[in-house]
Amino acid sequence: MKVKGLRWWIIGLIMLITIINYLDRGTLNYMWVANIEYNLVDNIDTDQKENQAQFLAADNTYRLVSKRGEEIIQKADLISFKKDGAIVVNRQGIAYELGIVDKNATAEEASKQAKDQLGIITIFFMIAYGFSQLFSGKLYDKIGTRKGFLVSVLLWGTADALTALARGKISLTAFRMMLGLGEAGPWPGATKSNAEWFPQKERAFAQGLFGAAASIGSILAPIIILMLYMSIGWKLTFVVVGGLGILWLVPWLIINKKGPKEHPWISEEEREYILSNQPESKVINEVGKTWGQLLSDKKNYSVILGRFFLDPIWWMFVTFLPMYLVEEFGLNIKELAFSAWVPYVGAMVGSVAGGWYSGFLIRKGATVDKARKQAMILGGVIIIPSIIAAVLVPNAPLAVILMAFVLGGFQFTMTNIQTLPSDLHGGKSVGSLAGLGGAAAVLGTILAISFAGQISSWPLLFGLLGALVPLSLISIFLTVGKIEQIK
Repeated sequence: MKVKGLRWWIIGLIMLITIINYLDRGTLNYMWVANIEYNLVDNIDTDQKENQAQFLAADNTYRLVSKRGEEIIQKADLISFKKDGAIVVNRQGIAYELGIVDKNATAEEASKQAKDQLGIITIFFMIAYGFSQLFSGKLYDKIGTRKGFLVSVLLWGTADALTALARGKISLTAFRMMLGLGEAGPWPGATKSNAEWFPQKERAFAQGLFGAAASIGSILAPIIILMLYMSIGWKLTFVVVGGLGILWLVPWLIINKKGPKEHPWISEEEREYILSNQPESKVINEVGKTWGQLLSDKKNYSVILGRFFLDPIWWMFVTFLPMYLVEEFGLNIKELAFSAWVPYVGAMVGSVAGGWYSGFLIRKGATVDKARKQAMILGGVIIIPSIIAAVLVPNAPLAVILMAFVLGGFQFTMTNIQTLPSDLHGGKSVGSLAGLGGAAAVLGTILAISFAGQISSWPLLFGLLGALVPLSLISIFLTVGKIEQIK
């Protein structure tokens, strides 16, 4: 049996698991805090399938009953109202249900606790994620992408499902660290897979499809996760989303049998097209480079420093965007579900466009060096004015639209940065350099999240991210020289 365009089936499966990856990592952030609305009634009717609130004058509290039958007694001074008091709004979510945030704290203090505690848990997640980035690249180079994805997906899918058992901050942090150990693998893994399955002129586009899948996952995350949360609660949401990756392994192991050189389903025409347009395929008896060898060459720091400075922009949005929209604009859980996805539409478009653009320039005769650098600069030009405008507008619709341009520019640039490892090295070292770049990105993100705890203003915090763009581009251009295979 021969499959036409087998390389596109492979990248398609990687896109699918990347979408699932972002659903898994979004579970905590979107269910961390939420403004839940209840209809104010004189008496609770348990037969009604809606959230209901009843005022108890005797002790100045509200009895809150969800449509799932869950009941909360809340102090009146911790409740807010909408529509002339007909709608009662209560702050809920994992942070409150596990006692990580004090239910009796003032709104200002509760907000600070929620932000700080989410930041701490995310830092531990990022430590595990960075450690995994560092070693996943080596692992994928050693055992191949087929087995590498198997290990990563089993680890993170199990971790997300087990988070339903969390009982407090320590256990929740432990499960998130386990998630981070698994979730980092696809990033060096996808870069390595694209280097194996695509000719050089198509790699940035393939990398763009991978980045677009991350954006699609981020688009779907608020809708799917928050709808599940409202329907079945946070515990079962973790189980359902965590199980998706395990199911994905079935088609992955069936379709991705071998690389393009040996795969029994690939046509001779496609095999020849891929291998004849890979400059590294002409290298005989290639040996993978050690970390020491990679770190001793200045060109490789283009990937390491470029991602160190630029990646925090993405992670600050992934981590704090739900809280930002809830607290800055007062969005309830449904409004959040149908607003938080908008910026990631821009990211999806930017991913594909960034990869297509540099590939288009190469097909028109531009060198790889010129094409990649021009694409990176164009993405940076989009980010900076967009991020300044996004934090100055007075309402959520305008803010999320402008944030779409921010993340679109980010992915336009990042797609080309993530292609650099395969531009500079052969297959035996691509995953290792991509892993080093991923670890540097995590370090930059940890520093950014730690810094975020010192800034109380959300607009100022997001606005400062714009300064990271020129730092990233300058570091790339100063270190990479001409983008070409390192001899």
